[in-house]
Amino acid sequence: MIHPTAIIDPSAKIADGVSIGPYSVIGGDVEIGESTWIGPHVVVNGPTRIGRENRIFQFNSIGEIPQDKKYEGEESFLEIGDRNMIREYCSFNRGTRHGGGVTRLGSDNWIMAYVHVAHDCQVGSDIIMANNATLAGHVTIGDHAILGGFTLVHQFCSVGAYSFSAMGTAIGKDVAPYVLVAGQPATTRGLNNEGLKRHGIDGDALRLLRQAYKIVFRSGLKAEESTEQLNSLGAASPEIRAMAEFIRTSTRGIVR
Repeated sequence: MIHPTAIIDPSAKIADGVSIGPYSVIGGDVEIGESTWIGPHVVVNGPTRIGRENRIFQFNSIGEIPQDKKYEGEESFLEIGDRNMIREYCSFNRGTRHGGGVTRLGSDNWIMAYVHVAHDCQVGSDIIMANNATLAGHVTIGDHAILGGFTLVHQFCSVGAYSFSAMGTAIGKDVAPYVLVAGQPATTRGLNNEGLKRHGIDGDALRLLRQAYKIVFRSGLKAEESTEQLNSLGAASPEIRAMAEFIRTSTRGIVR
């Protein structure tokens, strides 16, 4: 399952059923979980932990040092979960001591070609990142979010769960959960209705989210005022509570 031209550091831990293609290089302090497939010409440097049943296509750079001038060679990590599809020419950098030391990618993600995930990013699960989507350092992406092709996310921004960014969106503030954003700079264009329905968020939950959207994005209220109204609107709704908490804890302000 390991091609004879692949170069594997003796300290790397390769589980059963792992396939490593021609001319790939696996460095020291790398762990690769069961049944993960790594194509040709992939470079994986450590410390990096890769889970099981991932598919990592050719010409990827996994676990390289961060592109951060503050990085001084300290030990830092990259953690990748299970069952991720990572297509060609992607790059995932390790963390820095300034950002907790770990870059994370969850499980069941669909990562298309030329995606970049910078140092200290925390990327959830069931996410789609289309071609050339780019995350600067310290970015957080919530579960089930979709980033359209050529989406750019500024450092320290958070993108909420179930949100959607259109092609070429430039995100410079936090994107609230459940919304659709587009433009340069990004502005909200409504709820991510199609994505919400696909995940079974409909009926009363969708009706409340539509009311919440009007309160937050169309009423002209300040953020703290809108969260107060959200708390009154949907105390029993997990979706409304999640939106209110996201807005309350935002450090960069939200895209409106």
